[in-house]
Parts: sequence; structure tokens; C-alpha cells
Amino acid sequence: MKPYHLNFSQRLPISLSEAWNFFASPLNLAKITPEDMAFEVTSDLKQLEKMYPGMIITYKVSPIAGIKLNWMTEITQVKPQEYFIDEQRFGPYQFWHHQHHFKAIEGGVEMNDILTYGLPMGIFGKIANSLFVANKLQHIFNYRRKKVIELFGDYPATGT
Repeated sequence: MKPYHLNFSQRLPISLSEAWNFFASPLNLAKITPEDMAFEVTSDLKQLEKMYPGMIITYKVSPIAGIKLNWMTEITQVKPQEYFIDEQRFGPYQFWHHQHHFKAIEGGVEMNDILTYGLPMGIFGKIANSLFVANKLQHIFNYRRKKVIELFGDYPATGT
């Protein structure tokens, strides 16, 4: 299996605690996922429930051509207001490790996502990644960036 790596960074004009409270609530993921993916959390969670180590979250998602897939992740690590990590336990990837980091900065918060993933099926997985998986993940994170700006505003540009 070839591991693939993606990194995404975004600054927001909100406090660290406001960012943490939003992103550490699993049900909010549906609010920042493209509608065409028909993303649905199927775990029995309460709206204000926060992630904790060992938390199992199940979803239904349609990443390609409207095909519904079941997906299960585990929150493996949480350091409140600093980071959490989710790992796939069952789903479309052979390997999925997603780190979510948060850091207070002047006038807001910086969020960094570090995603490492692998696909099944050897050479066919490599071809699938080249043809559509990497692009789909990029699309998801670009959509997420726009939705988060809609929800919280845009961090002001610095410099000239």
C-alpha cells in the first residue's frame, strides 16, 4: 500500500474555544461536507456531545456516483483545544489517519489538517487515487474551507 499525504491549513477570526467547540462536535461534520456526498452520521449522538478517545462514529456517505457506503471511525487521541485524531476502522480506505490541529494566533485560530490515507487493490488503488480519489479529497477540503468561512468569517489578509 502506498501512503498518500494531504495537508490543509486555514485561519479563522474566532477564538480557539469557539473553533474547538464546533469541530470537536461530530454532528457538525455534516454541516461542512458537500451536499452531493449525502453525508449522514448514523451514530446515536447528542448535538453538543464532544469527541473523546475511543469514541466510535458511524456514517453513511456517497463519495462517488451516489453509491452509499458505510464508514466507521474511531477518535483515537484528543488533547482539548489542541488536537484530535480520527482513524478509520471500517470503510472505503485501506488506511485513514486524520489529525486535526488547532492553535491560537493573533486575532483568531489556525487549523491544520494532516491526512494520511491508503487505498486497497494495489495498482488499481494507485490508479483510482490518480484519477479521482485525490481530487475528490481536495474538493471536500476546498468545500469545507468555504463553508467554514460562511459560518465564521474570513481571517483578514496580512501584508501589502
